[in-house]
Amino acid sequence: MKKALILGVSGQDGSYLADFLLKKDYEVVGSYRRTSHRQLERLEDMNIFGKVKLVYADLIDQSSINQIIKNTQPDEIYNLAAQSFVGVSFVEPFLTTEVTGIGALRVLEAIREFSPNSKLYQASSSEMFGNSNEIKTENSRLQPASPYGAAKVFAHKTAQMYRESYDMFISCGILFNHESPYRGLEFVTRKITSEMAKIATKKADKIHLGNINAKRDWGYSGDYVKSMWMMLQQEKPSDYVVCTGESHSVKDFLEESFNYADLGDWQNYVEIDEKYFRPTDIDNLVGDASKARKELGWKPEMEFKKLVHLMVDHDMNLEKNR
Repeated sequence: MKKALILGVSGQDGSYLADFLLKKDYEVVGSYRRTSHRQLERLEDMNIFGKVKLVYADLIDQSSINQIIKNTQPDEIYNLAAQSFVGVSFVEPFLTTEVTGIGALRVLEAIREFSPNSKLYQASSSEMFGNSNEIKTENSRLQPASPYGAAKVFAHKTAQMYRESYDMFISCGILFNHESPYRGLEFVTRKITSEMAKIATKKADKIHLGNINAKRDWGYSGDYVKSMWMMLQQEKPSDYVVCTGESHSVKDFLEESFNYADLGDWQNYVEIDEKYFRPTDIDNLVGDASKARKELGWKPEMEFKKLVHLMVDHDMNLEKNR
């Protein structure tokens, strides 16, 4: 039985990945941070709460990272822990850099010292590419447009350096935006479906949003976590863009959500609020996953409309049952 350590198991991707690995008969150990609020609802909802061995660890605490890796000695490590909301990174740039950037370095050092044979998946991000109109590949220029993107560039480049310098098995997944019913409520897609469900049940009348013209390459988290595992099954480590290759705007997401829910014209319910605009934003992000398709045999399975419908159904049911 293989053993996997998922750093950040309580998040959207961590939960989907834990479920995926358990179905492949892995022993799964997952790290979480001690906070004042409950954060394991996703594992409970997926009925895997008691199946994952939960251990405390925090990316700003080197000793906790050292201990979990030393004691676990996993075959595979998935570093999914981060401060991952781009908007918050402008408000808390030091924390974002410390957790998302330096935190990855702490993981790399702990593996090098205590478990050098472990294979590592490092969660990189399409936010590293910044604002340019070209379709992004593994070789595209990195020019981040946010503190989060900059922190991810540091983590990505440091992981590549450790791979070369210490002959470690490290693969970086440059994942484009991926959503699901378990997406955090602060992210625009989940904010739309969650607030729309409140409108449908007469508990709210408006959704306040920022830049609805921004376009993203949106996929399904359940599909994307499979690529993480596939990367660590290869003979040699490498870096892979993971995406759908299609671009949709926030406005597109609104239109599909409201049409599917039969709530009429979305413009009657949306207000643009300047406080949700970022100092800099990315107009359009779209990628090319040809390398992942060819070398990993991976491809996205859920199309955009089905993803929107899945999220709408989930939040509608959630709101009706409250």
